[in-house]
Amino acid sequence: MYRVLVPVDEDVDRAVSQASYVTDLPEAAENVEVILLFVFTGDDDELPSEMQQFKTADRIQSVRRARDHLQDHGVETIVRDDSGDTTDDIIQEAEEYDVDAIVLGGRKRSPAGKAIFGSVTQSVILNTDRPVVVTGKNS
Repeated sequence: MYRVLVPVDEDVDRAVSQASYVTDLPEAAENVEVILLFVFTGDDDELPSEMQQFKTADRIQSVRRARDHLQDHGVETIVRDDSGDTTDDIIQEAEEYDVDAIVLGGRKRSPAGKAIFGSVTQSVILNTDRPVVVTGKNS
């Protein structure tokens, strides 16, 4: 079984593009397992404790659409969520599940934008020894 980590953010088009890449792999329905990951960042810890139970990846539209696309194509899919630092969580999940590849959704940024704001994609590529595929948005 070829295991792929697909970390998605809130961008639906980018998430579906990542899922489409996976479903286009040869015999994906028979040979590929996907761990779909969403990382909650920011002020999520400020939610009242009674609301924390509702903080799940399944409530995020991009996760649902990517999961639906994968499952519609017969690809076994596990949905995971985490909170914290996106890059560290992606690398940790890749290690924990011993994935064969990481499929990231790239976004267009100028070189200056990358230097000022950083880039999760760039950080993951530089900090993992696993193959990384970067997809764009569907047109």
